[in-house]
This record gives sequence, C-alpha cells and structure tokens, in this order.
Amino acid sequence: MRGSATAPTSTPGHRHLRRTAGTLASAALLLPLLAAAPAESAPVPPAGRLQSAFADAAAEYHVPQSVLLGVSYLQSRWDAHAGAPSVSGGYGPMHLTDAHTALATTEHFADGTEDARGDSARAARHPGITVPADSALPARLKTLPRAAELTGIPAAELRTDPAANVAGGAALLAAAQKDLGEPLSSDPAAWYGAVARFSGADDTATAAAYANDVYDVLRTGEARTTDDGQRVTLAARPDLAADTSHLRRTGLRTVPADGAECPKSVSCEWIPAPYAQFGNDDYGNHDLGDRPVSQRIKYIVVHDTEGTWDGVMKLIQDPTYVSWNYTIRSTDGLIAQHVKAKDVAWHAGNWDVNARSVGIEHEGFLTSPDAWYTEAMYRSSARLVRYLAHRYGIPLDRQHILGHDNVPGPTASTVPGMHTDPGPYWDWRHYFELLGHPFRRTGDRHSALVTILPDYAANQPVYTGCTTKGEPCPAHGSSEVRLYSDHDESAPLIQDIGLGTAPTDGVNDLSSRVSTGQQYAVADRWGDWTAIWYLGQKAWFENPRGQRTAVPASGLVVTPKDGLASIPVYGRAYPEKAAYPAGVPAQSVVPLRYTIPAGQRYVVGDVMPGEYYYAVTFTPDSHRVVIGDDLYYEIQYGHRVAFVRAADVRLEGSAG
Repeated sequence: MRGSATAPTSTPGHRHLRRTAGTLASAALLLPLLAAAPAESAPVPPAGRLQSAFADAAAEYHVPQSVLLGVSYLQSRWDAHAGAPSVSGGYGPMHLTDAHTALATTEHFADGTEDARGDSARAARHPGITVPADSALPARLKTLPRAAELTGIPAAELRTDPAANVAGGAALLAAAQKDLGEPLSSDPAAWYGAVARFSGADDTATAAAYANDVYDVLRTGEARTTDDGQRVTLAARPDLAADTSHLRRTGLRTVPADGAECPKSVSCEWIPAPYAQFGNDDYGNHDLGDRPVSQRIKYIVVHDTEGTWDGVMKLIQDPTYVSWNYTIRSTDGLIAQHVKAKDVAWHAGNWDVNARSVGIEHEGFLTSPDAWYTEAMYRSSARLVRYLAHRYGIPLDRQHILGHDNVPGPTASTVPGMHTDPGPYWDWRHYFELLGHPFRRTGDRHSALVTILPDYAANQPVYTGCTTKGEPCPAHGSSEVRLYSDHDESAPLIQDIGLGTAPTDGVNDLSSRVSTGQQYAVADRWGDWTAIWYLGQKAWFENPRGQRTAVPASGLVVTPKDGLASIPVYGRAYPEKAAYPAGVPAQSVVPLRYTIPAGQRYVVGDVMPGEYYYAVTFTPDSHRVVIGDDLYYEIQYGHRVAFVRAADVRLEGSAG
C-alpha cells in the first residue's frame, strides 16, 4: 500500500534494497495485522456495564479496581474497538494480544517506485522482496492465549466480549503479582512490579516507563465515554506513591546507556542503521551530517511502519535498506533510535525535507483502520516529539509536525508516488493534546482562516480499499474531512492535478482531504458549508453548527503579488543557481504542476532560505550545505505542504 513506510515490496519514499539474495530474512515479520475482522454487530451494551465489569473482575481476581482501570486506560483508553485487533494484534480494553489470529494471510504490497532519499543526485534502486509465509512471535504478542488458560474463558470470547477481556487482564495481573512473590494486596501502590510485567516489555527501563504512565493515570484520574457508549470513571489519587522496589525482581534485562538521544521519561534503545560502503557511489542508508550546526532541523515526520516490530528491526539493520531516526513499539511504547539527529536519514522521499527533518516510525498499518494504535505508543511518541521540539526549536504545529502524507513530492514526476502514512486513522487531535499543544479556536466567527478540527470518534467518512479495492472500509473515527467542488455531497470531489487521476474515496487517495490541525484560508461560506483555498481551487467541506469540523483561526497568509495572474508552487526550497560553489552541481529549481492564482490565500508555516545539502559520497569531506539569498515560505497548499518564493508573494496577517 502507498501508506507503507517499510512495506515488503517497497518503501514509502525510501531507498530500496540493492541486493536481494541475503535480505529475504529481513522481511520475516513484515506481515500486516489485517486478517481479523471486527466482531459481528451486537446490541449496544448499557452505559454502565463496562464500569461494572472492572469492579467484578477486580473482586474475582483480587486486583485493585483502580489498577485494572489504569492499565486498561493506558492500553486502549477503555475502548473495545468492536473486537478488532490493534496494530500488534491486541484485543479489547485490556489489549490482550493474539497476533497469530490477527496476522494477515495475504502479502502486503506497495508501489515499489519511490526513492527514499528523494534526491536525483544519486540514483535509486528498486528490486523486489519476497515475504516469508510465517514468523515466530514473542511472548508479548501472545497474552490472550495465556489469559484463556488462566480464566477458562474461550479465546474468541476474550477477543470479542469487553467484560471477558477485562477479566482476562485481571487474571494476568494477578498472575504477575504472584510470580513476583507478592500478596494480592488491596493497596494499588503494591502493584507496580506486576504492572511493569503486564507491559510485555523485556527490559527494565521500558517496563518502568509503562508502569510510571499507569501510575500517572491513577494519580490524575480519568473519565470518558468509550467507542461503544460506555461511561467509565477512574477517581484521582493525587498522593499515590508506588512501591517501585518490586521492579528489581521482575528479571528483565537492562538496556545499556549507549548514547541514544531520548528524554529521560521514556525507554530508549540504540539499534543503529549501519553505514557501509559498497562502491564508489553506493553506500549505506543515510548520510553523515552536522545538524543543527550545518543546518536547522525544522520538521518531525510521523510515519507508520506497515510492518511488525521484529521485522522492522531487522530491516533497519540491513546496510542496503532505508533508514529513519526512531521507531516506536505499539505494545509498550519502547523507542529505538537508529540514526543520530545530526545525520540525515532517508525516510520522507524528499531530500530537502529529509535534510531538515527527523523521521519517526510507529508500529502500525494505515489501511487496517481497526488495527488501532495503543495509548502507550501515542504517549511515548508525544514525549519524544516534545523532547526533540524543545532541543531543536521546532514549533509544535501541523506545519512542522508532519505526517509522511504531508511531505510534498520534490518534482512533478514524484508526486503520484509519494506516500500516505500515517493515514486518516491517526488521531492528530489526541496526539497534540498529549504534546501539550491542543488545537483551539483562535479567531472569531468571521475569521478569514480555519483550523480543521473534527470530533475524531464521530467523524467517520467513508473510505474504500482497506483490504479490497473499491470495497468500503469498516466505519471508524478519522482525523480527516472530505472536500467537494461545491456545497453539496453529491458534487464531484476536488481533483489533484499533480496525481493525474480522477479523485476517489480510496483510503490512500489524498486528492480531496484535509486533516486535523491543518489551517486554510476561507474562500466562501454557504449555510453549513465552508470553502477554503486548496490546490489552487475553491474546495468545500461540511461544517454544520453543533458538529463543527473546523474552528476559526488566525495567522499569516501569502497571496500572489499585485499584477501576477498566478505564481508557481515548489516541492523543495532550493537555492538560486548563483549560490552554488565550484564542485557542487547546481540543482534545478523547477516548479510542480500546481499554481496559486491571483486572489487566493494560503496559510504560512515558516520562512526559510533556499538550502541544499550536497552529500553523494561515503566520506563527508566533500559534503556541503549551500544556502542562497532567495527566501521561501512553506505553506499549507493541499493535503501536503509546499513552498513558494517570497519574491512572488505578498505576506498578509489575519487576526480573525
């Protein structure tokens, strides 16, 4: 799928394997968790049934109810997901894992034409890879069968019945407490070691980070309505102090402190992407750099792996494959770093963006909408992003925290092959709440700008092609809102001329979609509909009172200078020809197929000089960062960002 970031037959804008003979095993675990379908439709349970299920399970297995609620919140935020598996094969409110059941039987695929590096100065190679039929699974992916043994409840019931699932989780917690030689205490403080073991982590630091998150939830309390209408409440215990001494008896390994660049509040392991030379012009999977001294890090790019953790870890360690800076595991939030921030990883398919960004992969699959992301992974990712943003001065907004699906094609020919992860089911609203920068209304009702902000759970556009081309995907909450050519759902969808194909409702088709947190200039209004300037067109979306999909905003916009009928749009911000020194070939500044007609306005994300990192050799002695005099504005042009020359536009303020 084009959403893939590490798909077996291609990579999402990533450089492909140069050699295939010795690399087939690298993809051993790259099988998407797509096979297990949601449970059959069932009557909506009474609103208090799940709360009662926690109480009943706590009493039966002698686990403090607050601990059971806290663990479940960190796993799933108490959602049942209609019996569908998470990205790591976890089911139900307790995220009991049964990856054998969840593994797909069909091979995942992708286009196989992208260039990870995104720089025509070096040729890309695109050989194929054959995916093995099966793989061994670690214990953390088989907790549901264990819960079935402990409770006597059939595995199918544990997967589909939330109350049974909660009971299974309680049994696992009680078993972990007994394995530590501890009594089944009524004091939540005494369960820290069991909670750490429940995480499934195999190292002390990850298990402790997970347990700390659970106890943070216990201290602050939580209350929410779940995806099936259940109201669940966990009372706050602000003075609760966990007994962490039990962690020493868990028998988990210690991850060496080997220089991984992560905040102290997460578990982080250094698993390097090799840097090796194969010939005069063929080397490794990233470039050595000197950031931020040589050039600023301006972006963080969010990907999903399109593969399972173990397979992805093998792929990142193949010196002829692609690279990215970090990967985050779904089950427990473990972070692995592969490329230092000073160096340039090949992850986004656009060399200009690669040279100015850090890439973070998240274990998951965009085209399996019910293969949901765990709260543990969202929280771990948010901590990492906050750390990186603070360290490198990166603003926490959607113009700088990009999805891979927001990265522009560097040239017109690359636009159709750019990737679409993490896709419409990534919860940007919740993610930015965890980042401490929630999206809010910043303008009045007459504001000339809007921030896209649908209710994730209630916003359920129809998508097709998740598993079969043309077939509807299961109904699911989404961060994205669909765009039409008129204020009518029967009107044609907005077309992206850069793709050269008619727009569809396919899950990978970004032609006519805006995403939570993105900002656009208002072009018109009609009743419950709002129009924005998008891809050089007036694009309409439904924005009814009582169920707003966008809120008023304020900020800066650009519009073509007076006298210009239209201006070009670029996929990279490269310097003018005169800026290149001897020995560094000048890069063409060629616009994409898009333009901005006179009178249209687009929201500004940043201003930057034209810049190019010349790095085509194994040794860095010939590497150069070329900075020009031309300035560019980064703008929110369509679903993806783009660049315009400052000399072509007029900057305007919109106070709302």
